[in-house]
Amino acid sequence: MIRTTVPTSVRKGSALLGVAGLFVLAGCSGTADAEAPADDSSTAGTGSSSQSSGGDSTATYADGSYTADGSYQTPETVEKISVTLTLADGVVTDVEVTGDPQAPETEQYQGQFIDGIAAEVEGVAIDDLDVSRVAGSSLTSGGFNAAVEAIKEQAAA
Repeated sequence: MIRTTVPTSVRKGSALLGVAGLFVLAGCSGTADAEAPADDSSTAGTGSSSQSSGGDSTATYADGSYTADGSYQTPETVEKISVTLTLADGVVTDVEVTGDPQAPETEQYQGQFIDGIAAEVEGVAIDDLDVSRVAGSSLTSGGFNAAVEAIKEQAAA
């Protein structure tokens, strides 16, 4: 076995470079975190005054129940769910999600999603819906969000 010694100046320089790299990465993280609230506040403003077309589109959704299908990719299969939303004044008053799981794990995750989705969306304006994870199920939300977009088109017509 051959052993080489690295000069102290090289080790110190590498350590300094590593610390400087951490500060740069920490600075990048702080910038992204600082931008997130700005995006959230503009999203919240979409329904009111910052974008008049967003506020107008909320008022133009017809009251009623609308159904659409959404699909999403899992590691094993492409799964589908059916979403029914009831709207009143552009706000979700009721939600029903049904699934047809193709894989055993999907049955578990869709069940968790279905059990928890009402708490996430009822009472929320349809324009503000953007579900990312419900009760530990993150992939099902992709199908849900796709169905919501289709429902927005139906309700706006």
